[in-house]
Amino acid sequence: MKYFLTALGLALILEGMPYFIAPGSIKKTLELIKEQPEKFLRLFGLMAMLSGVILLYVVNVF
Repeated sequence: MKYFLTALGLALILEGMPYFIAPGSIKKTLELIKEQPEKFLRLFGLMAMLSGVILLYVVNVF
C-alpha cells in the first residue's frame, strides 16, 4: 500500500505541474485535443498505457 500511495502522489504531482506552470498553454492544448477524433484519442491512450506497462516491466526485471 505504501508503494501505491507513493506512486499516486508522484502521479498527482506530475499531472498538476503543467496546470501550475503554464495554464494558458494547457487551455490551448485541451482545445486541440477536443478537436481530435475519438479513434485517435483511444489509440493515444492505448499507446500510453502500453508504454507504462513496458516501463514497469523493464524497471522491475532489470
